[in-house]
Amino acid sequence: MRQYHHIKKTEEIKEISKMICNQCGKEIPVVNGQAREGVFSADVTWGYFSEKDGERHSFELCEKCYDALLKGFRVPAEIEDDHLL
Repeated sequence: MRQYHHIKKTEEIKEISKMICNQCGKEIPVVNGQAREGVFSADVTWGYFSEKDGERHSFELCEKCYDALLKGFRVPAEIEDDHLL
């Protein structure tokens, strides 16, 4: 979950002021609008063939909760090392 604050009142400029892991509730440190720990952010708008058509879902997971989520997959996630590219 993200909480924002407005940077300028005359414009719609927002900056992240707080992030909370939606799974465990841990507050993720934020400095100058950026997370200071690893965080997984999901944001999806469900489409026509879904029972959730038109709904937008978004959430954040801390790294520990993300790792726990991956362990539950029957088919492993594809993971690439960007340092090797």
